[in-house]
Amino acid sequence: MIFAIIAIAGLVVGCVVGYLIFRYVLTGKYKEMLVNAEKAADVLKEKKLLEVREKFINKKSELEREVQQRNQKIQQTENRLKQREISINQRQDEIARRRQEVEQQQQRVDNDKKLLALKEQELTEMQMQEREKLEQLSGLSADEAKARLIESLKDEARTDAQSYINEIMDEAKINANNEAKKIVIKTIQRVATETAVENSVSVFHIDNDEVKGRIIGREGRNIRALEAACGVEIVVDDTPEAIVISAFDPIRRETCRLALHQLVTDGRIHPARIEEVVAKVKKQLNDEIIETGKRTTIDLGIHGLHPELIRIVGKMKYRSSYGQNLLQHARETANLCAVMAAELGLNPKKAKRAGLLHDIGKVPDEELEMPHALYGARLAEKYKEKPDICNAIGAHHDEMEMTSLLAPIVQVCDAISGARPGARREIVEAYIKRLNDLEAIAMSYPGVTKTYAIQAGRELRVIVGADKITDAEIETLSTGIATRIQNEMTYPGQVKITVIRETRSVAYAK
Repeated sequence: MIFAIIAIAGLVVGCVVGYLIFRYVLTGKYKEMLVNAEKAADVLKEKKLLEVREKFINKKSELEREVQQRNQKIQQTENRLKQREISINQRQDEIARRRQEVEQQQQRVDNDKKLLALKEQELTEMQMQEREKLEQLSGLSADEAKARLIESLKDEARTDAQSYINEIMDEAKINANNEAKKIVIKTIQRVATETAVENSVSVFHIDNDEVKGRIIGREGRNIRALEAACGVEIVVDDTPEAIVISAFDPIRRETCRLALHQLVTDGRIHPARIEEVVAKVKKQLNDEIIETGKRTTIDLGIHGLHPELIRIVGKMKYRSSYGQNLLQHARETANLCAVMAAELGLNPKKAKRAGLLHDIGKVPDEELEMPHALYGARLAEKYKEKPDICNAIGAHHDEMEMTSLLAPIVQVCDAISGARPGARREIVEAYIKRLNDLEAIAMSYPGVTKTYAIQAGRELRVIVGADKITDAEIETLSTGIATRIQNEMTYPGQVKITVIRETRSVAYAK
C-alpha cells in the first residue's frame, strides 16, 4: 500500500517536472518565432514604403507632364488669339480705308451729276434756241414739221410694203400649186401609213422554216405560180415561222392565205396543184361571201334583196374603212337607222335597208372614178331598189340632193357609227388626245392637284388644294381654264369646267 502510494507520488512528481520542462522549451521557441516575425514585418514595411514612394514619384511626374502640356496648349491658344486680333485690326483698317475711298468716289459722282445737270440744262436751252431759229427760217412749228415728216414716212412705208406684198403674192402664186401638192402628199403619207400597212398585208404562220423552201419551189416556180394565180405579192424573208402576203384587195389576200393553208396541210406543192387549189378556194370563198350576205340580211330582217346585192354585202366583211370593218359598220348603221326612223314615225324597215346598203359603192367589182355614194346609188337602182332608198344611198355624203326623209337619217347614223369612240382608229386616237389635252391644260395651273375629263370630254373636273387656292380664286381659275380651252383646242359642243375646293376639319373624341 505504502509502496503504491510512493509510486503514485513519484509518478505525479515526474509528470509535473516533465510539464515544467516542456513549457520551458515551448517558451524559448515562441520567443524566437516572435523575433523572426518582427524582423519579417520590418522588412515588409520597408518594402511597402518603397513601393508607395515610387508610385508617388510616378504620379508626380505624370501630373507635371500634364501641367506642362496644358500650359503649352494655353500658350498656343493665346498666340492664335493674338494673330486673330492682329488680322481683325488689319481688316478694320482696310474697311476704314475702303469706306473713305467710297465716300470720295460718291463725292466725285455727286459732283459729276451736278455738272451733268448743268450741261443738260445748257443743251436743252441750245436745242430750244435752235428750234426757234428753224421755226423762223421754215415758217413751220415743230409739231407741224413732225406731222409732215410722219406723213411722208408713212407714204413711203406704204409704197415699199405694197411692193413687197406684190412680190410675195406673185412668188406665192407661182409656187402655191407645187407646195400644195407637196403638203397634201405628205399629209396622206403621214396619216395613212399605219392603216395602209394593216389593210394591205396578211401574215400566214407556218410550223417550221423548212416549209418556206417548199413554198418557193425550184428556182421560185411555186411562189411565182401562187402569186400569178392569186394576184398578190408573197414575201418570204428571215421572219421566223411566218410568210407575208401583200395586196390591196383583201379577198385576194384571203384567197392566197386559204390556198397556202390547204397546200401546206396536203404537202403537195407544185404549179399545177397550186392552180387547182386556188380555183377551189376562190369558189369556196365566193360561196362564203354569199353565205355571209344572206346571214346578214336574215339577222337584220331584210328580205327581197337582189342576189348580187347580197354578194356585195358579203364582200363588205373583207373591207375596212379607217380601221373599222365595213360590214360591221353597215350593220350598226342599219340598226341605228331603224331606231331613229321608228322614233320619227317613219318606216323602220326601209331605213334599215338603206342603212345596210349605204356603203355598197366601197366594194366595186371594177375600178371607177366616181364617189362611192353615187356608185352605190347606181348599183341600187340597177338592182331594182326603190327611189327613196337609192336617194338615201347617194346623198349620205351630200353628193346628190336629198329627196326623202330617209337620206338625212342615213347620213346622221353613218356619222354616229363612224364617229363613236373606238369605232375608227384615227377618231379614237384624237378622242384620247383631246381628253389628255384637257387634263394637261388644267394641270398647268398652280394649286391644281388632280384633273378628270369625264362624259366623253364634255366636262372637266378640277380638284384644287384648299391650302393653295381660296374660294374667291377658284372663280378666276375656272374662267382662265375655259378661256385657254377655247383658244387652244378644237372640240364639238361645249366643255363644262367644274373647280372643286374641299376643306376638311378632323377631330378625335377620346
